[in-house]
Amino acid sequence: METIRKYYTFSLLFTAVCFALAVWYGWSSTGSITATLGILWIVVVLSILEVSLSFDNAVVNATVLRDMDPVWQQRFLTIGILIAVFGMRIVFPIAIVSLAAGVGPGEAVSLSLNDPQRYEQIVSDAHVSIAGFGGAFLAMVGLTFFFEEDKDVHWIAVLERTINKFSNVPAVEIGLVLSLVYGVSTLLSPDDAITFLTAAILGLVTFIAVHAIAAIIEAQEARKKAAGEIVKSGLGGFLYLEVLDASFSFDGVIGAFALSNNMIIIALGLSVGAMFVRSMTIHLVRTGTLAQYRYLEHGAFWAIIVLGIIMLLSARWHIPETVTGLLGAVLIGLSFWWSVRHNRRHPEDATLSTAD
Repeated sequence: METIRKYYTFSLLFTAVCFALAVWYGWSSTGSITATLGILWIVVVLSILEVSLSFDNAVVNATVLRDMDPVWQQRFLTIGILIAVFGMRIVFPIAIVSLAAGVGPGEAVSLSLNDPQRYEQIVSDAHVSIAGFGGAFLAMVGLTFFFEEDKDVHWIAVLERTINKFSNVPAVEIGLVLSLVYGVSTLLSPDDAITFLTAAILGLVTFIAVHAIAAIIEAQEARKKAAGEIVKSGLGGFLYLEVLDASFSFDGVIGAFALSNNMIIIALGLSVGAMFVRSMTIHLVRTGTLAQYRYLEHGAFWAIIVLGIIMLLSARWHIPETVTGLLGAVLIGLSFWWSVRHNRRHPEDATLSTAD
């Protein structure tokens, strides 16, 4: 209970505000109690789905944040989350419609409020490019974790050790992702294939660019600080986390249209999920949970790889978000249980992790 009050009070209050706004919007726009309750129910369901899909996002956020300068940690948890809530859940769909339909942002907002069916159709038509960009970026995030040369902790030992043997092969992750992207593109129509390949390549370039920025700044820090005192570049990590959150939110934004095509309803529901990502991230960083449960990161990164593959495949086949969420939850749940089992068998490792 103390943990909930300490780390989740703000998110719970934010959730209550969003639900209250849903009731106000429902009543003011329909004047019907039944319709208002229907809108509230959709916001609640969207919130639950977004939260359930967000744990792997929070774990990866915590993995990056724990090595960042405290100042940049706070910047991400304030400014970065604002970008995630208002940028990706509200501005992003409007930007897609604006670009796809060749209209201004104001017209796109008007379209979302006055012609939600057309608005939904435009966003859905952009799914091929979104799937290419987001899927390629997320696949790179997951694979890079397992191809680290100095990795000595393995959860799915046989598979992860085999992968790690190729960690010294230059750009092996990029080769794997490009192979998968090309394979999916052969299943698409010629026009969709070009769109998909272009978007996927942009996703790869974005991943490389963000890491390049981080590497350049870290190199500058290395020249200024004594060995062993280097912290991960705040700016590079910040940019990486923002693009990562964007990639995670793509699928949620598109999938939300299965429940509603109203921009306000979608924004209210998905924003709740974004705030819980913040709370879960702070919880994981402050309590050292990732160190206590040694395989939790592995489960999250496997879930990210699965999400990346599903996003790429979704350019050809519709895969329900519930399937994505269930697979992610199973992988993270198994990694958590495996960590608990390891700690019971090797209590000295759990003690050392807590002390660190």
